[in-house]
Amino acid sequence: MKSILVEDIIKQTNGKLIIGNNKSICKKVTTDTRKIEQGDTYVGIKGENFNGNELWEEALNLGANIVIVEGIDFNDKDLEQYKDKVIILVEDTIKALGDIARYKRSLYNIPVIAVTGSVGKTSTKDIIANVVSKQYKTLKTQGNFNNHIGVPLTLLQLEDHEAAVIEMGMNHKGEMSYLTSIVKPTIAVITNIGTSHIGNLGSRQNILKAKLEVLEGMDKKVLVLNNDNDLLHEYKEENKQNIWISTFGIENKSNIMAKDIKLNKNNSEFICNTQEETKNIVVPVGGEHFVYNALCAVTVGKILKIDIEKIKDGIESFELTKKRMEIISLKNGAKIINDSYNASYESMKAAIKYLTEFESCRKIAVLGDMLELGRFSKQLHEKVGKEVEKYKIDILVCIGNEAKYIVKGAIEAKKSKDTIKYFENKDDAYEYINNIIREKDILLFKASNGMKFYDLVDKLKK
Repeated sequence: MKSILVEDIIKQTNGKLIIGNNKSICKKVTTDTRKIEQGDTYVGIKGENFNGNELWEEALNLGANIVIVEGIDFNDKDLEQYKDKVIILVEDTIKALGDIARYKRSLYNIPVIAVTGSVGKTSTKDIIANVVSKQYKTLKTQGNFNNHIGVPLTLLQLEDHEAAVIEMGMNHKGEMSYLTSIVKPTIAVITNIGTSHIGNLGSRQNILKAKLEVLEGMDKKVLVLNNDNDLLHEYKEENKQNIWISTFGIENKSNIMAKDIKLNKNNSEFICNTQEETKNIVVPVGGEHFVYNALCAVTVGKILKIDIEKIKDGIESFELTKKRMEIISLKNGAKIINDSYNASYESMKAAIKYLTEFESCRKIAVLGDMLELGRFSKQLHEKVGKEVEKYKIDILVCIGNEAKYIVKGAIEAKKSKDTIKYFENKDDAYEYINNIIREKDILLFKASNGMKFYDLVDKLKK
């Protein structure tokens, strides 16, 4: 384990040591007083509805040894009471968190895989990490801790790890540039370029540019791309002489390809061609998009020279993060596909298509608002409605202000109005759904995280 001392924090953050020993070791870092354990380091973060800096005293009383805060005036009584602790004052705690994480990352000469893209970052991160862990002790992002706070907190968990798989998200231009300056990836993965956050960035081309900022933090640029995504394919064709690009795909000729794909309800099977060898692989989650995730993991594994049998084992034993394509059995025999964590047009389309893999049952799609789409929102929600009719989903239930355009799109695509229900809130929708569920029904729940569809799922499980 490579330790960080208080004097290192002072140097990296240009902070001021209020009290304490500058040789003290910085142990586990947290921004949540509810999770503090003895000897931890607490960083106060100012949010929209609270100021974590004001909880510095609570953090010390709960067992933290070091607190890093901004905007606090300490008096002589404070200094006397906590003279055996460490208090560091910085100008900006969020920036300081990133500075400390950047320093921690610099202490490790290990493979670091950055995973970004419009759709599928978390599931792709999970499957890559499971493959890499078959050869290296691997740190990975927990859940979707992929922003300017979550990424530093993840890197600060580095101990005796031999590799790291870090999920990196962004909503605006410049955010990926900041994250990659901390992560310093050795391999960057871009899963796809879709429409997530298009309301902030204005076009898919701008989304691509924002994702490609990940290259700015790389000394040697090794890029893994989905070659079937139109914009990534174009980028590869235009830049293959300048950057080491390794590709995966099903349709376009790629370094790693899937053939003879069999899509089942609970898994997918395919023959993986790696140019040197072929291998039959079973992905323990249904849906074509998980075949792409698996191909991406094979590509990363091959770059790291992991044996194909270990790669296969890593794919076939991986488990999904909760709320992502999670299959739940209800007491009455119906099943729920809980994909309620997030949503974009591309992931909605993939989930609706996956719903059709369940045969001899009634298919119900419970869909809600996709957020951060700006002026494209109406158009993209209508396109989702057309997908519902295209795949002949039996019943469509829509919830939310923007979801009314899903209804509009479905009706324009000639879906019967008798099979469509629209609700402004989840409570009314719950009553309807709970009353119509039959044995063997399969229900898909999908919307942006802000819609909190997981509350609906939890109520139906009871």
